[in-house]
Amino acid sequence: MANEITSKFVRGVDAGPPGLVQMEDTAEGVVVVTLNRPERKNAFNAELIAAMGEAFETLRVSEHVRVVFLRGAGGMFCAGADLDWMREAADRTEADNREDARAMAEMLKDLWEIPALTCAVIEGGAYGGGAGLAAACDLAVATEDAKFSFSEVRLGLIPSTISPYVVQAIGPRHARALFATGQVFDARRAYEIGLITEVVSNAELLDDAMERIAETAMACAPGAVADAKQLVGDVFGHAIDGRILEMTSRRIAAARVGEEGQEGVRAFLERRKPSWAAGE
Repeated sequence: MANEITSKFVRGVDAGPPGLVQMEDTAEGVVVVTLNRPERKNAFNAELIAAMGEAFETLRVSEHVRVVFLRGAGGMFCAGADLDWMREAADRTEADNREDARAMAEMLKDLWEIPALTCAVIEGGAYGGGAGLAAACDLAVATEDAKFSFSEVRLGLIPSTISPYVVQAIGPRHARALFATGQVFDARRAYEIGLITEVVSNAELLDDAMERIAETAMACAPGAVADAKQLVGDVFGHAIDGRILEMTSRRIAAARVGEEGQEGVRAFLERRKPSWAAGE
């Protein structure tokens, strides 16, 4: 299946303003979303955020999608906020800035809520909101020379809209240290603290990682993937009490009698591939 899942797209579409976000998909349900402002290192402005929000909202309700890869064009994942955009924001009212921030927050939430497996593919660097995108994905693969930073405090700002996802990914202790210092750190450190889930030695190996992750996604029941992601959010941070015991018992019971559960168990017992993996 090498080079058939992530390389041969059946069609390509633009989301939002022309060219800002490129979204390509395969018949198998693999989608690659590319931030396409390479001349500005894929930095955020209002137009890019709107285009990304449109793309993620579409993917959030698309039934055929099995895995989503998020990349940046031109060898850079995302440099965070565009300097011209920040300069304009400084001259706007607090209400106007709140509206801009809410658009960013909604875009990140749409990414977080995509039911399919999501993976950030990082080269160059992921700074500020770019690192927030990585945290909002289920997986993140980066080259070992990639750099990361939450540098907002050095500008008198805070990494506010990305904080729910970063804190979930790396925990409060690492978040406090990195948010409060704005220090730059490398991919190995990002891996150690949980911001990314895999490090590869060079950019050429990113495609291999995407192929492997796509193949893994295709072997999993799509409904179960979405439910498993939801389960994490529903149990994290809660006491293991009677309510949790009842909720988790109900969910596994429903899965066992559900269509995917029935097909998966039967396929295992019959030593065949389940229907969702039949095309592998």
